[in-house]
Amino acid sequence: MKTHPYYLTICFALLIAAGSWGLFWIPQRAFESNGLTGGWASIAQMYVPFLIMLPFALYRKLDGKSFGLDYPFIGLLMGGGIAFYANSFLLTDVVRALILFYMTPVWATIFELIFLRQKIHWGRGVSLILALSGVWIVFSQGFSFPFPQNVGDWVAIIGGMLFAGGAVRTDIIQPKNIFSLLLSFFFFGGLVTVIFAILFGNVMGPIPSYESLLTMLPWLVLISLVFLIPTNIVILWSPSIIGAGLYSIIILSEIVVGTASAALFANEMFGWREGVGSLLILAAGISEVAIPYLQSNKSR
Repeated sequence: MKTHPYYLTICFALLIAAGSWGLFWIPQRAFESNGLTGGWASIAQMYVPFLIMLPFALYRKLDGKSFGLDYPFIGLLMGGGIAFYANSFLLTDVVRALILFYMTPVWATIFELIFLRQKIHWGRGVSLILALSGVWIVFSQGFSFPFPQNVGDWVAIIGGMLFAGGAVRTDIIQPKNIFSLLLSFFFFGGLVTVIFAILFGNVMGPIPSYESLLTMLPWLVLISLVFLIPTNIVILWSPSIIGAGLYSIIILSEIVVGTASAALFANEMFGWREGVGSLLILAAGISEVAIPYLQSNKSR
C-alpha cells in the first residue's frame, strides 16, 4: 500500500472534497433557473476556471516555464470522464447514468491489475462488494441491472472507464505540478464537452442569452474560486498518493452527501434504501483504508 506520511489525512481530504460534490446540485439548480441549462452548464464549469487560471499560465510562459498543459492524457481521461458523466444525464435516465458511471471502482481495479501489475489485496474484494452493493441499493429502486441500452448508457459507462483510467495514469506518472494538472483537466475536459455539444447539440438545451450569462458570470467566477478549483486540486492529485483503487471508492462519498442533502433541503425521499446504501458505501471506504493500513503497521 502507499506509505505517504499523510496517507490518512489525504484520504480524509478526498472524502470531504468528493463529498462536497454531493451538494453541487444546489447551485446547479440555480444556474438552470437562470438559463444555464444542460450541457451549457458543463461547458461553463470547465472553461470559467480555465479562464481564471489563464493569466497565471501566461505569466508562467513569460517567466520561461511551461504554459501548463503538461498532462494532456490525464486531462483527456479525467476531464473527459467528468464531461461524459455530466452529459450522460441528457441522454438517459438519471438512475442508469449514476449506476453505470459509479462502476468506476471496478474499472480502477482492473486497470491496476493490467497497467500497474498490482497484486490486489483480499480487502479490495470486500470493499468492492460493499461499495457496489451500496450504490445498487440506493439507486436500483427495483430495476434489473441496467446493461447499456442506449447512447446515454454508453456515455455514462465510458465516462466511468475514462475517469478510472485517468486516476490510474495519475498514479503511474506521479505528477508534481498541481497547477499543470488542474489546467490540463479544465482545458481538455472542456474540449471534450465542446465536442460533445457539437455531436449532440439537440440535447444541450437552449443557448443562454447574453443577459443570462452576464448575470451568472460573477457567480460562476465565485463558485470556481471557492469550489471548483479547490476541490479539484484534491480530487486530481490524490490518486498519485493513495492509489486509484482506494480513490475510486472514496469518491463515492458524493452519493452519500448528495442523497442526504437532497432529503434535507429538497424534501426528497430518504428511506431504508438510502440509509443502508450510504452505510455500505461508507463501510467500503473505511475497510479499503483500514485493512491495508492496519496490516502495514502490524508488519513493521
